Amino acid sequence: MVGAAAAGGACVLAFPPYDGWPLAVLGVAGLALLTRGVPARRGALLGLVFGVAFFTPLLSWSGLFVGPAPWLLLAASQAAFTAGLGAGLAVVSRLPAWPVWAAMLWVAEEAARSRLPFGGFPWGRLAFSQADSPLSWLAGYGGAPLVTLAVALAGTLLAALAAAAALPRRSSPPRDGRGFGQVGPALAGLVGVAAAAGAASAAGDWQTAPARTVTVAVVQGNVPRLGLDFNAQRQAVLRNHVDATARLAADVTAGRAPRPDLVLWPENASDIDPLRSPDARALIDGAARAVGVPILVGTLADGPTPDTIRNVGIVWDPVTGPGERYVKRHPVPFGEYIPLRPIARLVSREVDRVGRDFVGGDRPGRLTVGPVTVGDAICFEVAYDGLVRDVAGSDLLVVQTNNATFGRGAETWQQLAMGRLRAIEHGRTVLVAATSGVSAVIGPDGHVPARSDVFTADVLVRAVEVRGGSTLATRLGAGPEWVAVAAALGALVAAATGTRRRRTGRTEKESGHE
Repeated sequence: MVGAAAAGGACVLAFPPYDGWPLAVLGVAGLALLTRGVPARRGALLGLVFGVAFFTPLLSWSGLFVGPAPWLLLAASQAAFTAGLGAGLAVVSRLPAWPVWAAMLWVAEEAARSRLPFGGFPWGRLAFSQADSPLSWLAGYGGAPLVTLAVALAGTLLAALAAAAALPRRSSPPRDGRGFGQVGPALAGLVGVAAAAGAASAAGDWQTAPARTVTVAVVQGNVPRLGLDFNAQRQAVLRNHVDATARLAADVTAGRAPRPDLVLWPENASDIDPLRSPDARALIDGAARAVGVPILVGTLADGPTPDTIRNVGIVWDPVTGPGERYVKRHPVPFGEYIPLRPIARLVSREVDRVGRDFVGGDRPGRLTVGPVTVGDAICFEVAYDGLVRDVAGSDLLVVQTNNATFGRGAETWQQLAMGRLRAIEHGRTVLVAATSGVSAVIGPDGHVPARSDVFTADVLVRAVEVRGGSTLATRLGAGPEWVAVAAALGALVAAATGTRRRRTGRTEKESGHE
């Protein structure tokens, strides 16, 4: 159990803010070695311990302002998936070429966790630890699932190499496949993973081509104070973004800053619905007229019923006012809406801070903002492959986010790493607009040429590339993920069938002896 906890802890250190990306491979290797050849029940227990040791610190930011109960329940719910992973690893470890099937199981586990329950929670996918790794370049060919597969395969092959090296020399490989043959095949597999990552890294971001440049301004107005109560100061947050935009306009007029083609405000920049509040509308109108270009405004709007609300990005033109809008498609369960509210209230009274449940939209966030189309993903939506892929053909990808709720925790850095991977995956510039940080400009190669600090007011003005074309990952969509899921399920069936045959054979032999 100590080993499983250590493997989970190693994976934590692979993610921001620690950024020790090779440790993800070691964490996978540790769990693979521990589950190798053990009964499925033992594997499930090891997977559970791994998951608790991994998700509890990784998601600690979720408990900063709502207390420990929701945080620990979230971590436990995610660890339940790694318990299933551990059982699966134990089962397939009896197959020939087991490292391959074990790596496929990691992809399958993440696919399930990204969809279930309540639409899933993809945080902590192996791919999201690799923004600084050569393996990140594989995202352009198969998305986040291919990066996860490469990390997992490197880990399981490393485990196979260690296991094979520890075995006594034999004239033939073990029949149950646990040794993955001999040292040579495992070593060759590791070299193959490294070569694939090296080739993808050397090729770079060739799949999409620069078409033109536009100048963008990302406004981070900041919030009066940390935590959930920043919502009580909605007027101050809105004025912060209006004032920052007015200062930008003054700098443009004075020649201290280039004139932007569009301006981006973050999620919750105006928690006062400007379509209903004349004061909020006047403030935003004034900011748009001052800067003279459209602003993508993060705001709230009433839902279809009095007890619901929507999280919205609205294109605000300096002449015509509010226009196209995107309604967040995937509200966060227990954060933006409360499933099973009476039961959730028994766990934490903090659920009543969400007084009105958010409801999701039904259209992808592809919006025309000035001279470009932007693909808008609001906050946690950047973690969901399909939501980002739906808008990947836009000129620019935008993440409007509000991280003030999570203070100075690791959430903002983990989310930024997701944006970096998405840039490589789709060959697009990604712009992150945050209320309190970190706002950033991310190039199509995943590098960050400009970013803000946390809990400061800032405006990032930058000429960025508009790319044409699409990556193989964009065109393939979820195909690579489903191939891996099918392979994992097939391996489990084959292993279970083989186990039954061996048991039947033993029973027949015993009956014959009698």
